[in-house]
Amino acid sequence: MDAQNVVVTESAIKKIAAILGSEKEPSVLRVSVEGGGCSGFQYKFDIQRAPESEDVVIARNGATVVIDPVSLQYLAGSRIDYADELIGAAFKIDNPNATASCGCGTSFSL
Repeated sequence: MDAQNVVVTESAIKKIAAILGSEKEPSVLRVSVEGGGCSGFQYKFDIQRAPESEDVVIARNGATVVIDPVSLQYLAGSRIDYADELIGAAFKIDNPNATASCGCGTSFSL
């Protein structure tokens, strides 16, 4: 399975590489979609030691992002970015499949 046009920006790659580089063991960043949140679905970011066999792996410049096949259906065409703004720093997902999202950007509906 391919990454279905999921794009990880250079800013996100740099931050992910820095986070994973501080781990004691080799690690990956899992991006997933779960039910819940104020809009119906929510994004989840977890650090784990290795990808699962069915995961899609996006690896670049010391950063490895993994996405499970179910979450990939919801993330197809998305852009994963990292923004360091005056109001705070966070990973942000621009998801063309979302019809609505909450104010904080961590949950969405289809």
